[in-house]
Amino acid sequence: MTAQLNLFRLDGRVAFVSGAAGHLGRPMVRALCEAGAHVVLNGRDDAKLKDFEDALRGGGHSVERAAFDISDFARAREFMASRPRLDILVNNAISMTPAPFAALTPEAFDQTYRSAVTAAFELTRAALPALRAAVAAVGEASIVNIASMYGNVAPDSRIYSRPEQSSPLHYGPAKAALIQLTRHLAAELGPEKIRVNALVPGPFPQASVARTDPAFADRLAAKTMLGRTGAAAEIAGPLLFLASPASSYVTGSQIAVDGGWTAW
Repeated sequence: MTAQLNLFRLDGRVAFVSGAAGHLGRPMVRALCEAGAHVVLNGRDDAKLKDFEDALRGGGHSVERAAFDISDFARAREFMASRPRLDILVNNAISMTPAPFAALTPEAFDQTYRSAVTAAFELTRAALPALRAAVAAVGEASIVNIASMYGNVAPDSRIYSRPEQSSPLHYGPAKAALIQLTRHLAAELGPEKIRVNALVPGPFPQASVARTDPAFADRLAAKTMLGRTGAAAEIAGPLLFLASPASSYVTGSQIAVDGGWTAW
C-alpha cells in the first residue's frame, strides 16, 4: 500500500496554478503543497496572493507568487521562459463580466474565451521547454485544465430564482472549448510524455449561498445524485490524481466532479 500511496507524492516537482487564490484554486494549491510540490501561485491580485503565500509558508510549504494576468500573453511567455522546469500546469483562471442575455456583448465573449481557452493554449505552448525538462528529469509532466459541467450541459433555468444566479451564456461555451482543447493538446503532446486532462466541476457554491438563499442551495443539491453540493476541498483529490504519477496512463480525459449531475 505504501508504494501505491507514493504514486500521489509530488516531492521535488514544480507546479503552476492560475487563479490560485480563488474558491477552488486554494484547495487545489494546498493539495499540491501537501503532496510535496513547490507551487507557483498565479493571479492578478498580488496582495491576495501574498496573504495566501504567507499562510502556506507558515504551514511549512514551499511556494512563490507570480502576479500577472494570464491574458497578457507577452507577460505569460516571459514568465514561462524564465522557468527551468515545470512538472504540473493547472489552468484554472477565468475572467468574466456577467451580463444577462440581452446585454451580453461580443467583447464579454472575447474576454472570457481569451482568459479560459486562448490563455491555456498560450501558457501551455510557452511552458513547453520547462515541461520537457520535467519529462527529462522524472519521465512525465501533467497539464490539468479546469473546465465546468456547463461545458457539457446547459444550465437548467428552472432552478435559478434570479437571473443573476444563472450561469452566464459566455461561460459554458468557453469551458466547452477548453474541454476540446484538452483533447487536442493531449494528442499533440502525448508522444512527448506530457499528459493533458480536464477536471469538470459541478456545483461548488460559496458557503454563503446556503445562508443567503437556502432554497436555491437546496435546488442545486437536488440536481445531483448525491443530494448535496460540493465543498471546495473535494476538488483536491481529483486534482492530485491528475497531477501525480497515480494517473500516469490517463490523458485526453475529462473527469466529472459534480456529484452525478451530468450522469442522470
